[in-house]
Amino acid sequence: MRAAEVSGTWVLGARPQQSPASGFISWLTAWPRPLTPVVAQGGEIVQPIGADAPEITARFRDPGGNVIGLYQQPA
Repeated sequence: MRAAEVSGTWVLGARPQQSPASGFISWLTAWPRPLTPVVAQGGEIVQPIGADAPEITARFRDPGGNVIGLYQQPA
């Protein structure tokens, strides 16, 4: 998958996903480290960067309760 591609679809009317294993994952080419902007905007880190080593991932819960994953391809 290239950075310009999208996989998946929106599901309207669903309850917020609470599990770190659910929700959606965004593929990034670069992202803030640490994830202080997420917390500053009312989010909660549910899986810090590095828990899926050697993959570069993290997951956070947005203020609405949805779990969102971040992924960056390893160098």
